[in-house]
Amino acid sequence: MRLVFSILAGGLFGAGLFLSSMTDTDKVQGWLDVFGQWDPTLAFVMGGAILPMILAWRLTRGRKPLAGGDFPPPPAPRIGHRLVLGSVLFGMGWGLAGLCPGPAVASLGYGGAGGLVFMAAMLVGMRAAPAIGARIDRLAEAS
Repeated sequence: MRLVFSILAGGLFGAGLFLSSMTDTDKVQGWLDVFGQWDPTLAFVMGGAILPMILAWRLTRGRKPLAGGDFPPPPAPRIGHRLVLGSVLFGMGWGLAGLCPGPAVASLGYGGAGGLVFMAAMLVGMRAAPAIGARIDRLAEAS
């Protein structure tokens, strides 16, 4: 049953990314071009994601998922060097490529060579992240 829910959720998520144009790199880069040809339409997509999530965190408090297990706890509201550096790197990659992980996976079927290169680079980055993070932690402790 859990697999069925996962497939349905993933399909719904991918369809939402496609319908909202989050897989269109030109649309995403237009959203990020605040001082040029800014395209504000993705603000509605982001608002349409943030608002239901706020509601979901409130509604799941003290409940159990239908498919078993537990809901994850809300993230800790702390800002550290890893969060700042990760946010900067994510933003740079998003601005340069016009893709982030979810839309990159959703666009694999039609994204061409650029989507495959992005996905390969993302996987290499994910593999290297623990070692790089540990080194950054050591440097932060030393200073």
